[in-house]
Amino acid sequence: MKYTETAPKLFMNTGTRFPRKLIWAMGVVKLACARANMKLGLLDKDIENAIEQAANEVILGNHDDKVVLDVFQTGSGTGLNMNINEIIAERATQILGKTVHPNDHVNMSQSSNDTVPTAIRIAAVSSTFESLIPSIDTILSSLNSKSNEYMNIIKSGRTHLRDALPITLGQELSAYYDAFYHEREEINNVIEYVKELPLGGTAVGTGLNADPRFSDTVITEINEITGLGFKTSNKFRSMRFLTDLLLLSGVLRNIAVELYRVGQDFRLMFSGPFTSIGEIDIPTQEEIAGSSIMPGKTNPVTVESSLLISAQVVGLDHANQFASMLGEFELAMGVPLVGYNIVTQISLLSEALNKFSALVINGMKPNVEKMKRYAESSPSLITVISPIVGYDKASQIGKMLVKGMSIRDALKELGFKDEEIDKILNLERLVKPGIPAKS
Repeated sequence: MKYTETAPKLFMNTGTRFPRKLIWAMGVVKLACARANMKLGLLDKDIENAIEQAANEVILGNHDDKVVLDVFQTGSGTGLNMNINEIIAERATQILGKTVHPNDHVNMSQSSNDTVPTAIRIAAVSSTFESLIPSIDTILSSLNSKSNEYMNIIKSGRTHLRDALPITLGQELSAYYDAFYHEREEINNVIEYVKELPLGGTAVGTGLNADPRFSDTVITEINEITGLGFKTSNKFRSMRFLTDLLLLSGVLRNIAVELYRVGQDFRLMFSGPFTSIGEIDIPTQEEIAGSSIMPGKTNPVTVESSLLISAQVVGLDHANQFASMLGEFELAMGVPLVGYNIVTQISLLSEALNKFSALVINGMKPNVEKMKRYAESSPSLITVISPIVGYDKASQIGKMLVKGMSIRDALKELGFKDEEIDKILNLERLVKPGIPAKS
């Protein structure tokens, strides 16, 4: 494997290797190309059979240890392409008993400039359907279920981290559900763009040294192997721009930002238990020690690890923005990095969404009485009850609240009976549209 042996002297040696999904996608490309070339009469059947067997072994992961070239390599991905070509050629030669050439046979009708941009899109689409969409569906299901279950549990709203008017826990959860739902819809739209493949464009998009029928034939073969519905693209566009993948990265960034926001809210609701908010319990957090020095302490460990993943996904999106700008004229030069980042982002987010759903959302237990007490203690309620009790009494209540008294206790001190207080503090009226003072 001459190229693969020489290239590390010139590429980086950071130890950053291509993930399994990208190696799988390169195997798919080489298998499909061999089949297409044979069907077009360009490749002998015996050589095609040997390449097909070797490519299938790459698809299955049998040769992952031989994919040794660093992600930080030539920007077109030639290093990855030649690494795979030489693995398949060497193995096919063993199978056939005569020489199978990495360029003449395995790379027939191809260039690194169209194969690697094709493979990173195949990997991105496959990962999206295999892990990302199911994980989003999982968190949507959890949020929808808990939103309905807790729709009548009233708690204090908070704006600027200060007490505000009441809201229900279910209403808060419905906001999270709606945010992730829209990202799910965005993925459905963007992924169709990513499905457009440049394979058949060869070096600069013209298709020189490839049969005119090759592009359609090979994409048909890719769809036979993957079942994912890929299409041919404007090859001049998809070989010089990676902005379809950047759009996908942007959706992944949005999901990460929303997960971060949701995680922060859960972290604050779990804070305490006695000196902070303490509105919910997350039972699974009790299974491991929260401190190496403070016995019995529990921390929101799943939430915090999800926040770290969110930060990483956002950072990788920023790298994708830079990498997508690399290149001039007929070729993108950020191909291997964008491919690596996208697959990594999907893998990280899928893990975080699944764990957050199972261990945080599904496991949460609201402290109902504490939530209600906080809601009744919010100074913002003075604005609502002022038209009911009158301005002067509302002012008196405000002064009592400053001293730490609840609105319920303040009303009692002003002479209101329990049934009158229950009517005034009918929080159910305050978590839906309407004007309570006029009802």
